Amino acid sequence: MFGGGGLDPRKMQQMMEQMGIETDDIDAEEVIIRTADEELVFTSPEVQRISAQGQETYQIVGEPDTQATSDSSTDDSADEQAIPDEDVEIVAQRAGVNTEKAREALEAEDGDLAAAISRLE
Repeated sequence: MFGGGGLDPRKMQQMMEQMGIETDDIDAEEVIIRTADEELVFTSPEVQRISAQGQETYQIVGEPDTQATSDSSTDDSADEQAIPDEDVEIVAQRAGVNTEKAREALEAEDGDLAAAISRLE
């Protein structure tokens, strides 16, 4: 694009500034990307924010650890995060129980709302 062969980083930065492109390094400790099927966790990534024409984009450099979102852990805080609070509220309202009992039923049924409601009724 710029013919990058002999361009030193300072000149590249000057050209980007002339075009209205600003970059900013972010001192990130962790970046998490969640999809329906997996969770990508970048520990100690290099993150850069790029601002151009009123838009901000983020560039992440690093190796992610891939985990399935249905991965169960013995850590209680991880279990609580695995079940969305909205699901807990729905089960609690439908079954007429408090949120603690609703969460327990959801955990026992691996997050299945219908099964958790049936279990409590």
